[in-house]
Amino acid sequence: MNDEVIAFIGLGLIGGSIARGIKREAPGTKIMAYMRTRSRLMKAREDGIVDVILDGIGEELSECDFIFLCTPVEYNADYLSKIRPFLKPGAIVTDVGSTKTDIHEAVIRLGMESWFVGGHPMAGSEKTGYENSTDHLLENAYYIITPTAKTTEEQTERLVHIAEMIGSIPIVLDFHEHDFVTAAISHLPHIVASSLVNLVKDSDNQQGLMKRLAAGGFKDITRIASSSPEMWEQICMTNHQNLSLILERYIASLNQILDQLNKKNGSYINQLFETSRDYRNSFSEKATGPIAPEYSFTVDMADEVGAISTLSVILAAKGISIRNIGINHNREHGEGTLRIAFYDRESMDEAWKQLERYHYDLISN
Repeated sequence: MNDEVIAFIGLGLIGGSIARGIKREAPGTKIMAYMRTRSRLMKAREDGIVDVILDGIGEELSECDFIFLCTPVEYNADYLSKIRPFLKPGAIVTDVGSTKTDIHEAVIRLGMESWFVGGHPMAGSEKTGYENSTDHLLENAYYIITPTAKTTEEQTERLVHIAEMIGSIPIVLDFHEHDFVTAAISHLPHIVASSLVNLVKDSDNQQGLMKRLAAGGFKDITRIASSSPEMWEQICMTNHQNLSLILERYIASLNQILDQLNKKNGSYINQLFETSRDYRNSFSEKATGPIAPEYSFTVDMADEVGAISTLSVILAAKGISIRNIGINHNREHGEGTLRIAFYDRESMDEAWKQLERYHYDLISN
């Protein structure tokens, strides 16, 4: 790949991480980038990630072997018509959007099926922007690839190669199937988490007792409700048909549970928890999915003066950065006294190892 030219339209968290991964493995690759925030592009050039800063969509794109569309999903389709006049023979256009039908339909309307191969790296972070991108963000994360009806096998393999090169796990899917799957495992959970948080807000008393006691398991299952409202509005609107279908099925399942609960059917409720437990326990721990994981564990320790400071000093001495630290007031699910969150798995694993050496009682989340 060292002799190829790749352009990024948008260079945020995902685009920046792909660019960093490519430069790590193929430093001779020429990378161009365009985005409205020029200061971030200047930083990317200082980092040695971007070679050419583009002032707009123009003739320079005719050099490109790949063009990555890394803007919000509602804008990616708009850029297709802008870059179309500058595509050289054999060039591949791809995107990183979490919904695919919208952009595939735009590709079909524009007659660009022979150039386009859709993509969705299934990783993310609570932080955004190029400044938070890393060359390993997408390692061991699924990278869904969605060819068009006119995509050749060779074109698909070229994107598969890039995904593998940056450490991702490529999976080739029809774009319709992609959107149905992500509606169930990514988009619906965000709606459920947000609606559950709002249900508690609306049901709470004037003293805010529910809010005060909402910790442990409740905070875990609703963590994703803190995601960007603007981004999730775009995702829901561009995948509304699949999401509506899955949401209707979910409502039907809740109504069935309600009916059996009212009938005091204990065996049904038992089976509900048993089936979900067994299926949940069969999930792979090796690859990350569409919802960004939280790297954290809890420590069971006495509330003594200086206890938290001592623990922090142990980790700081090894250069381990803590994202968040707090006391668990609700520990009914077996959590420890102190919950510590980290920015990545490596930091979490190293922290665990260091605290074990000092005989702390650690509990995985």
